[in-house]
This record gives sequence, C-alpha cells and structure tokens, in this order.
Amino acid sequence: MTKSKPRVLIVTPEVTYLPEGMGNMSNFCAKAGGLADVSAALISSLFDLGGDVHVALPDYRSLFEGYLPSLFNKELKRIKDRIEEERIHLAEDRVFYYLTHVYSGYYETNLKVSLAFQREVMNNIIPRVNPDIIHCNDWMTGLVPAMARQLGIPCLFTIHNIHTVTATLDKIEDRGIDAAAFWHHLYYKKAPECYEESRENNPVDFLTSGVFAAHYVNTVSPTFLNEIIHNHHPFVEPCIQQELSNKWHAGCADGVLNAPDPEFNPAIDEMVVHNYGPKNHRYKKLENKRHLQDILGLEMDDSAPMFFWPSRLDPVQKGCQLLADILFDIVSRYWDDKLQVVFVANGPFQKCFLEILEFHGLHHRISVNDFTEVLSHQAFAAADFLFMPSTFEPCGLPQMSGCIYGTLPIVFDTGGLHDTIRHIDLENSTGNGFVFNVHDAQGLSWAVDRAMDFYCLHPDVKEKHITRVMTQGVLDFNHTACATKYIELYEKMLHRPFIV
Repeated sequence: MTKSKPRVLIVTPEVTYLPEGMGNMSNFCAKAGGLADVSAALISSLFDLGGDVHVALPDYRSLFEGYLPSLFNKELKRIKDRIEEERIHLAEDRVFYYLTHVYSGYYETNLKVSLAFQREVMNNIIPRVNPDIIHCNDWMTGLVPAMARQLGIPCLFTIHNIHTVTATLDKIEDRGIDAAAFWHHLYYKKAPECYEESRENNPVDFLTSGVFAAHYVNTVSPTFLNEIIHNHHPFVEPCIQQELSNKWHAGCADGVLNAPDPEFNPAIDEMVVHNYGPKNHRYKKLENKRHLQDILGLEMDDSAPMFFWPSRLDPVQKGCQLLADILFDIVSRYWDDKLQVVFVANGPFQKCFLEILEFHGLHHRISVNDFTEVLSHQAFAAADFLFMPSTFEPCGLPQMSGCIYGTLPIVFDTGGLHDTIRHIDLENSTGNGFVFNVHDAQGLSWAVDRAMDFYCLHPDVKEKHITRVMTQGVLDFNHTACATKYIELYEKMLHRPFIV
C-alpha cells in the first residue's frame, strides 16, 4: 500500500536548530558553517509544509548539553518542546560524544566521526525509519548513497562544500560498515577489478562516491554547478568534476540556491540594538552605526562609511588577501571621508589585519574582532557595505543577509555570488551590490570606489535604492523557495507528490 506522505530522512553532520515540534530536546545545536543553517531551515520548512520529515545526525553530547562557544547560545534558545522525539535520530558513538566542535583539526578524527556516524545511519537509523527517500549532505555522508542504491531507496546528495576524504574498504569495514554489500556502488581512486583486489589498496573517495551512487545530486547554487562541470576551478578533483558532469548530462543534477535563516531580518533580529525595516532604515541604521562605533572604539562620526567583513578569514576561498593588499590604501584614499572597516571573523588571515592595524595605528578606523553571533548581527545592522570577494563560492549567505539588512555587498562574480548579486544600475533601478570581474586587488579596489560613489549620492537617492534592495532581498532570499525546489526534486525522484 502506498504511503499518503513520503517519508524523508535527512542525513546531516550539522544542524543549527530543529523546528518547534521535532522533539523534546531543549539544547540542540551542532554547527560548523552554512550547512548547519541550511539543514535546519530545510527541515523546518519541510516540516511546516506537512512533510513526514526525519533527521539523522551524530549525538554530539557536549554540544547539545550546552558546553558551547558563544556562537551557539542564540540557537539554543530556539528549541521548544512540541512534537514526538522519534523524528530525531541521534547516531551513538563515543567518538563524537565529547567533541566541542563538529569538525576537529585532525584528518583521522574527522574520518572516525564520519565512519561512526554512517555506520549508525546504515545499521540502525535507516532500518528504523524505513524512509521513502534519503537526503544526504556532504562528504561525511558520502557512503550512504551507495547503500541506498543497493536497497533501491532514492537518494539525493547535496554538495555544500567541495572537501572530501578517502579510506580503504578494510578501514571502512573495521568501523562496522558492511561495505562488501555495496562496494560496487562506491567510487575508487582507480577502477576496481574485484572486491578482494580493492579492499586494502584502493581508497574510496567519499564525496565522489556520494555523487556517483546517488540517484540525484545538487550543489547549493546553479552557477557553482556550472563552473564545476566546465572545469573553471582547478582545485576541484577531476573525479568529482567528471562524475558531476555525468550526472548533469544524465539529467540528474541541479543547483538549488540556499537562503539565510528567517531570523536574519533587521525587523525582528533580537541581537540588533535598534530594529528597522525598509521604511525606516535611513535613521535606524545610523543609530546602530553609532552603537557599533562606541563599543568597538571607532571614531564617532555619523557620516563615516562603514565596511564590514562577515566571512572567515580564509585566503584559499574568501579572498581576504585582496583586501589585505589594499586596506591601507583605501583607508588613506578616503581618509577625509572617515572610512571605517569592521572585521567580525576568525581565520588564518586575522593576524595579518591585526598587524596592519597596529603598524599604521588605525585603531579608530579599523576594528578586528573574533567572531561572535551577536557582534556579527550588529555589524550587519550598522554597516553600509560588506566585503565578499571570494575566489569561489558554492553559495554564500552573508551577501544575501547584507541585502536584507540594507548593507550592500561587494562581491567577485563567481558561484552563488553571481546568482544572487547584480551590479547596481541607478538609472534603471536594478541591482543590489557592487560586482567586480577580475579577481585581484585592483578589481576589489575598483568595487570599493563604486561603493563610495554610491555612498556620496544624495541621501534621498540612496534611501530609495536601499529600500528597494531590502524589500527585494526579503522576497528573493527565503527558505520557502528553497524548500519548494527540494520538494520538486523529491517528487521527481519519487514520481509522486511529496505532500498529499
């Protein structure tokens, strides 16, 4: 007998929160990055739409019980006791009971966590849930699609980040996973001759296995998928590029754009000192700017243009080295305009910006801060512009949040940034940010100049365009559209309605 509602099992190593009603756990958060927010939002949206949604994730006991960095404090408050706990399936293993972060800095530890998690999903959670469809996320779930294919369960595999790991079959099996049952659905470093030949000497690639075995694959922006297929990024392993290309040409790959959390909205954001919306942003953002200048020790000046860096300071992806090359120059160039730059981010390049700040004595113009959720939200509300000059970007969320907060993004034209930000055209009243097309310091400097041109416009003209950007941002960047797209993929894979 056909079930009235297809049962979906979402398998994810991260989640920021669960919707009210998905369990009686009051302290529930495991976050390392955007995957957590997206997983939480998708689960919530599908649940709100009436879907029979289940979620599997590791039992990070130390995280769930409240031994958390300040990053998680807000999310912990969002959990209520409303629905049956059997929708939440926690994988049990000591390897992740006492972790204080979702990912450690050690390859072997992350591999052990992944294998323990997938073992419990395969051996216990899937048989218990008996799902109609499985939705896996990133390399830590990359072996599950092979088992799903062996069992005949449709499986969607979502790539949020292009990172992967490898392990041989004997190591996988030593962790309690019966890989021999589905070994032929996995992807190996070299073409396997047989199971025995491959078991100890032919590593399995986790992310590529997920792509290879899944019935359908998606990235988290359409352009990033297109860039991988057409080999625009040399860091993408050829095997991943080839398998994604194969899926695309078979009609089994798509790009589904993420969206920021619904609470990233200045009208309801509890972390913002002065809430505001499109109709009163002109004066309320100014009040938030004064507050941020005060608490960070910046020069108190209403007319000072404020630029915000919201992403981790990672030179491999985020392009922070471009800003390091021009930071002193742009502060000097716009010295009389009192230009200010606020960093709320951790990462290997933070030290570089601190050294620039100290060497030139720019404490009243530049503020470099460790990431906290509260300070980040306050900077979104206070700043006029935000930097996001990523070398590549699978999706990106800060540029979308920036639009909603009236903080116009400065972005490089790549991946999800291409899909979400258009260069402002004042004459035609289009666009929502400042886009540069050559990824170098000069390109970023050009975009800063265009932002400053905008800042120097008559206040009434600026107000009109920022109001338009904020209003459109709320309409365009929301989880209803994201969840609807995933439901369309589920229905395509199942050949029947997701909601009945």
